[in-house]
Amino acid sequence: MSLQSKEDEQNLSLKLFIVLSRAYQSVAKRVEEDIKSYGLNTTEFAVLELLYHKGDQPIQKIGDKVLLASSSITYVVDKLEKKNLIERKPCPKDRRVTYAVITEEGQRLMDEIFPKHKEAIQKIFAGLDTEEKTQVIQYLKKLGMYVTEM
Repeated sequence: MSLQSKEDEQNLSLKLFIVLSRAYQSVAKRVEEDIKSYGLNTTEFAVLELLYHKGDQPIQKIGDKVLLASSSITYVVDKLEKKNLIERKPCPKDRRVTYAVITEEGQRLMDEIFPKHKEAIQKIFAGLDTEEKTQVIQYLKKLGMYVTEM
């Protein structure tokens, strides 16, 4: 690769990073606005959504699944528990493990807001057609796997 083409490739990579970062920030801002409209923050919503779709979860494992530091999980679980949206249940087989369980009130809330949230996500990504969304998913997966293997 010539010196000029290497520099062009580097500049293109920098531009891609900037465009990807700005697009992510724009999308994340809109998603956060949607979630806040339900009286939750994004981490509370992520934990509730996990329990809503995947069922009871060991509190110690939630951080990995919602990309949150384990030190923050206790705080988020405490907040959701105070709102009566989840509760803690001890594991009958291992006393060291405590599960986070969605309450009936949490279930009702998610039954009401999740379809609205899904619709909001659809509107956010309406700037791309089905084929474009599929391509972006494929490219981002390819990039993510490459970076993971570096």
